[in-house]
Amino acid sequence: MHLRAAVALLFLPAALVCAQKAPGNAPVNAPIPAAPVTTISAQSTLVLVPTLVKTKKGDLVFTLTANDFTITDNNVDQKVHLEEDTGDQPLALVVAIETGGGGASQFDKYHNLATMIESIVGQVPRRIAVVTFDSEPEILQDFTPNLALMEDAIQNLPPGDSGAAILDAVDYSVDLLRKQPPQYRRAILLIGETVDHGSKVRIEDALRAVSDTNTAIYSLAFSSSRSGISHEASKLNDPNPGPEHGCFSHDPNTDPTVRDDGTKGKPEESKGTQYYDCLAELLPPLRLAKMAAILGMNGLHKNAPETVAKLTGGEYFHFNSQRDLERGLATISNHVPNRYVLSFQPQMPQPGLHAITVTLKDHPDLVVTARSSYWAGDAATAQPQP
Repeated sequence: MHLRAAVALLFLPAALVCAQKAPGNAPVNAPIPAAPVTTISAQSTLVLVPTLVKTKKGDLVFTLTANDFTITDNNVDQKVHLEEDTGDQPLALVVAIETGGGGASQFDKYHNLATMIESIVGQVPRRIAVVTFDSEPEILQDFTPNLALMEDAIQNLPPGDSGAAILDAVDYSVDLLRKQPPQYRRAILLIGETVDHGSKVRIEDALRAVSDTNTAIYSLAFSSSRSGISHEASKLNDPNPGPEHGCFSHDPNTDPTVRDDGTKGKPEESKGTQYYDCLAELLPPLRLAKMAAILGMNGLHKNAPETVAKLTGGEYFHFNSQRDLERGLATISNHVPNRYVLSFQPQMPQPGLHAITVTLKDHPDLVVTARSSYWAGDAATAQPQP
């Protein structure tokens, strides 16, 4: 099942070749005319949903079966399958580190980063690449199984310019991962600030890039300055309704903002996660997928690392210190190999963004983390193979 667990949307073309027999009254030694060949192509879409299940205390749960889960695709129930032995699959990982903006000021926290990444990868076959980004992303170390090369790249990060093109870096990293062998799991470890500065990729394209591959994104972010957040927020026209102190109200538990002088201010509004948690309560089913896309775009404006992690079923951690960073990395290293990989096959999926919900049938005390969407391509663009 390695191939099935390597891609989020796997189009499986099939062909049936039918040959006609020679007419019954033809001479025995007469040459048989060439039979016409008919090719019939069929399309099947496999959607994979990596899922983490924890108790409310944070302990991992390993004993569930496919029958314990419910998956809806645009609010339609799906038949759930559980992929087996996915933890032993090889892993392709891109470590994307911000070197522009405020990124260079964080370099002193990365002394043990390579060791922690080795713990995340584990003992499976691996390919690791290091990407840096400021106003533009670039590859610092191409994919290699050699951990020493990865460590050397991280310990010699070049300071960048004033940019922090987070979405460009995500799009660039996803494109690199698309070129890796299909039997490899795909993941991005994204380290940077919370607010994007200077990305050229369109928000819609960034959203599609993280939705149409089976790439899990794990994000660790330090706070952007208040001036940067205010600048980005000024571009938004956020009409999302909500009662005072209700679902979309300000969350006092968000990360504190770090001002330009280094002091902490009030928590900035970080609604990316709130929006997704509120969807099931407030939106009618037929509007769910489109609204998820819109709210996902808003989340990308406000906290890009948090939102891309949420979209892909990964995890997001904020850090102020080296200890915070290493605590987040340790949690990721424990969670990466211990996810359930659920799958389903929607019948005739509509092209475009699909909203996924994953719930447990009889375990209200457990907490589920899973990808929230996928992108279905147009079947007409698929290339059937004879």
